[in-house]
Amino acid sequence: MELIKRLWSENRSFIVFVLLMCVFRSAIADWNTVPTASMQPSIAVGDRIGINKLAYDVKLPFTNHSLRRLAEPARGDVIVFESDAANTRLVKRVIGVPGDNIAMSGETLVINGQVANYQSGDDKVFYTESVAGELKPHQVKYDNKRPPQRANFAVTVPDDYYLVLGDNRRNSADSRVYGLVPREEIIGQASRVVMSFDYDNFYLPRSDRFWLPL
Repeated sequence: MELIKRLWSENRSFIVFVLLMCVFRSAIADWNTVPTASMQPSIAVGDRIGINKLAYDVKLPFTNHSLRRLAEPARGDVIVFESDAANTRLVKRVIGVPGDNIAMSGETLVINGQVANYQSGDDKVFYTESVAGELKPHQVKYDNKRPPQRANFAVTVPDDYYLVLGDNRRNSADSRVYGLVPREEIIGQASRVVMSFDYDNFYLPRSDRFWLPL
């Protein structure tokens, strides 16, 4: 006990700082490493993305228990969630919100009867996907070296669930694999790349991706 008292007396400021930082990262904001290519081209391998944990909820620190809902995830949001089905943390884009009728036919997305528009670049790999009145434009990748991944489905999203897809459509384990995401699994919204390291170039920082909006 005397040792604990002495440590507290000598390191009080540092201990309080560490505790406050832990609470901040647990309940307010944090960052997450992206180790896979499932969200290319929006998120690159080596990106560190910022997580706004107050985007949707006020949560009890060190838990995923919501004390108060502040907002609901919207179509197009990039969210971070602890997936029980995948047994890991995932980063994906919200495509379907409660009440939506979502379908995919031949890799073409359909939201509430509105067929997505795809504008391709010269390489025929990266496309700008949008659904009029339903989903804001964003880039998706169709890797021609990979076969389509469950290209046909139709589902109505129930209350407190969300349908998510990776932007790298042929290289993403998302709702096509793990099913819909329960609301309580969502940690927060990823809105920016905080920093990025190029694993193929001696882990040097990528200056062009610093503070890049998603």
